[in-house]
Amino acid sequence: MNSSELERVQKIIANAGLCSRRDAEKLIELAKVRVNGKTIALGAKALTTDAIFVDNKPLKIPNDKPITLVLNKPKGVICSNDDPFAQKTVFDLLPNDFKKKRLFCAGRLDKDSEGLLIITNDGNLANKITHPSAQIIKKYRVTLNKDFKIKDISKLTEGIEDEGEFLKADKILPSPGNKEGDKRKLEVHLSHGKKREIRRLFEAHRYYVKKLNRIQIGSIQLKNIPKGGIKILGKKDIDRLLG
Repeated sequence: MNSSELERVQKIIANAGLCSRRDAEKLIELAKVRVNGKTIALGAKALTTDAIFVDNKPLKIPNDKPITLVLNKPKGVICSNDDPFAQKTVFDLLPNDFKKKRLFCAGRLDKDSEGLLIITNDGNLANKITHPSAQIIKKYRVTLNKDFKIKDISKLTEGIEDEGEFLKADKILPSPGNKEGDKRKLEVHLSHGKKREIRRLFEAHRYYVKKLNRIQIGSIQLKNIPKGGIKILGKKDIDRLLG
């Protein structure tokens, strides 16, 4: 990070490991970011040496090396750095050495969902993973409350408008099995990820998602990681993820 070059403030916040770039943009839009005493608008630039305050707290520029982890998130745990209701968070599951780092989730899973979660302090990486323009496919195993009708695939992939957002699946793959309950199981692919998107999308077509498990992000698969366990991603893993 070059302290002598002007950069967009949301990028500085993300690179500092406070949150993702998209979350930093939301904070700026909510007028929670000040630079040198002045509340800024989205698009403003600053130096890393400027006095940047986020939610009335000074932004600290860390010297930590980039860290990226994969966590197998259990159901009932939330993806939050700061929970006012003292619920258990994914950061409570991390080994003590990582709890001291300024880590955040690069794309979230809701409380009732489980599976693959990427946690990092690298703001640039988080932005690349989560931004829709990257077209990184996320794969989910979904179990519904009733048998899925094949004719509904086109409805889910064409998409819907819901609460001012456009929701759609990139691909729907029904389970190939013939055992009892298999007709309720699907694999869903998304190249983006709005809040509770899969649940909202199926609910719009009168299905209820009973179980949702993210099994893959790009080339990274959820393999050999127990519930609540982690794996550290190396440079080759990250290059494959972004490739």
